[in-house]
Amino acid sequence: MMIDVAHPRDLVMIGAIFGLAAFIWSGWAQEAPPRGLVWRLVLAGLGIAGLALAVPSILTAIGNWSEPSAFTTGTTAFTLYLIVFWAEVIIGAVASFFLIRTGQTENIAPLIFAIVGIHFFALAVVFGQPVLHVAGLMLTIVAVVAFILPRETAAPSFWCGILGAPVFLGIGLWCLLAGRSPLAAG
Repeated sequence: MMIDVAHPRDLVMIGAIFGLAAFIWSGWAQEAPPRGLVWRLVLAGLGIAGLALAVPSILTAIGNWSEPSAFTTGTTAFTLYLIVFWAEVIIGAVASFFLIRTGQTENIAPLIFAIVGIHFFALAVVFGQPVLHVAGLMLTIVAVVAFILPRETAAPSFWCGILGAPVFLGIGLWCLLAGRSPLAAG
């Protein structure tokens, strides 16, 4: 089973976070998309879809905040999360600084996107949600593809957003719907 409904509030929060991620990455993708208004409109649509996923997810999470979570302070899972979080922040900051200093700023987006993708493998363990392994794999692949696609066509940030936002939206919606059902029944 890809989704464990033992902690439905966590699933709803995944929907909220993934909706915000789709919004943010489709915004960063506006940095240098291919020529033509259509790409900007598609990115805007992905951003609006991200907000449309985030808002009901956030409201549902707030309304069910007293429900249990796999993410509890003092647990091994929480400690693992903190280690992963700070490692990714430090790695992202140091690597971004290096890329800026060497004039390779266009590589920051795929680097950060790869870090985001990879961190979902650890979060899958923290939350006990196999679907986050799928997210981790798909997003890491997007980061690699964004790095290698032709830069004459569009910036790597465009590829991260145009390819990554739909992954965030699809998995986020799946998690929201899976989490909302048990919360409504309970």
